[in-house]
Amino acid sequence: MARPIAIAYRMRLDFTPLSMTELRTRPGEILDRVADDGESFLIERNGRQRACLVPISVFLPDISPTRIARELDELENAGEITHTTITREKEVAIRVTYPSGGASYSIIITLPHNYPNACPRVYVSEVDERAPHRFGDGALCIFGVMSSWNPGKHTARDALDSARLWLSRYESWRHTGTWPNGGSSDER
Repeated sequence: MARPIAIAYRMRLDFTPLSMTELRTRPGEILDRVADDGESFLIERNGRQRACLVPISVFLPDISPTRIARELDELENAGEITHTTITREKEVAIRVTYPSGGASYSIIITLPHNYPNACPRVYVSEVDERAPHRFGDGALCIFGVMSSWNPGKHTARDALDSARLWLSRYESWRHTGTWPNGGSSDER
């Protein structure tokens, strides 16, 4: 329990002290206050801090778990091996290793809060910092300014396919010095 408390304190949560006796006598009420009202409790027994209750939203993104599961299933059914984590910003990050042109890249698809209405950010490790068609934070410019992202149609798999297309153009750029098609990487 020490790690969640450290995380919660870093997030500056206000904890209300709660004795084990109070928790035992009013468990439903306490859990409703955590889940519905966003309250956080530091549970004490014999004057010693033992545990904490915090809303799950402190640790998880505000994306529907059903949507995340569906998209991970779609990637798995396509034969992708994914590694999923939650970032410090409480966003879902899906990592896929992609061997290409004698190199191996890590493609990281970050599903931001309000996903799918907000398009994912996609990063690739081991690319030249001078590579074109990237935003200031290093994310690939594969959706333009959301011009080609359709939240009702596109998924993380589409982001992965676009990242692979970007990588094929990137490798061509590395060899020729010119980005193929002369335009942004979201042109198909």
